[in-house]
Amino acid sequence: MDIILEDIDKLIPYARNPRKNQAIDKVAASIREFGFRQPIVVDKRLTIIAGHTRYEASKKLGLKKVPIHIAKELTPVQIQAYRIADNKVAEESQWDYPLLNLEFGDLLDMNYDLELLGFDKNELESYLTYSGQSKESKELDTSTFEKFKHQCPKCKFEFNE
Repeated sequence: MDIILEDIDKLIPYARNPRKNQAIDKVAASIREFGFRQPIVVDKRLTIIAGHTRYEASKKLGLKKVPIHIAKELTPVQIQAYRIADNKVAEESQWDYPLLNLEFGDLLDMNYDLELLGFDKNELESYLTYSGQSKESKELDTSTFEKFKHQCPKCKFEFNE
């Protein structure tokens, strides 16, 4: 796959892009922190196929050149379909929350700012509280819990009637 640097002003946003670019600030922060790691995919006329949010984030950052990949081998039908598939396929992935929390924990141990990962404060607090890693999470006070009345003699399971 060939990737070249192109003047950002030569790129043409696709007028019927069906995806809303609500993540521009988060993508801009990601590009600022990690650099440009995924090229913008364009057709032969430099019309954007995939990467509209990266394009907008790059403009916001004042970048003059951006990495692009010209998808020369795609037919017009494939280009139109790929615009949708590229975004839809990403929605199908789900987080493995226990593993995600392990990664968060490692990054926190290294004093890394987790907000640079694209999660907002509420999301992070929710995940970290769930995993017990939040500084604000509290131990559950069980002192006021009612004691069970019965216990199975074989398995020791406690229960009430």
